[in-house]
Amino acid sequence: MSHFTIRRLGVAATALALGATGVLAATTSAQAREAGRQFTTDLNGADEVPGPGDPDGSGDATITVRPGANAQICWDVSVEGIDTPVAGHLHEAPAGVAGPVVVGFANAAGSFDFAGCATVTKSLAKDVLKNPANYYVNVHNASYPAGALRGQL
Repeated sequence: MSHFTIRRLGVAATALALGATGVLAATTSAQAREAGRQFTTDLNGADEVPGPGDPDGSGDATITVRPGANAQICWDVSVEGIDTPVAGHLHEAPAGVAGPVVVGFANAAGSFDFAGCATVTKSLAKDVLKNPANYYVNVHNASYPAGALRGQL
């Protein structure tokens, strides 16, 4: 092999490696977008509106928003110190205000730990991403039907 051929092979290998790195970076970016953005919040009765919520209860929630073509909002909620939950939701309203349900947590009833995903409109997913402080997680039970625990995103 001539020196020129070896050099061309070296340049081709470098270009291939750089190209693969670009593809890898693009794939990683796409995967990150698909994974969504996470919001975490602590849940407590003191933040419940209208209050009071359960003063002994606590919990935490992670809400993941995926605004892609098949927009989703996912939840992972864990609560303790309250009577058995009968419902859980994501509501739209700023802190100190009660607001409407925008996503029902289908598997919240009867469980102190629940997770899942719901298909939502792209506009809802984008609004949660843009204005997370305007949304909150709420867990309800028979003792506190308006809400036992609340946590603002």
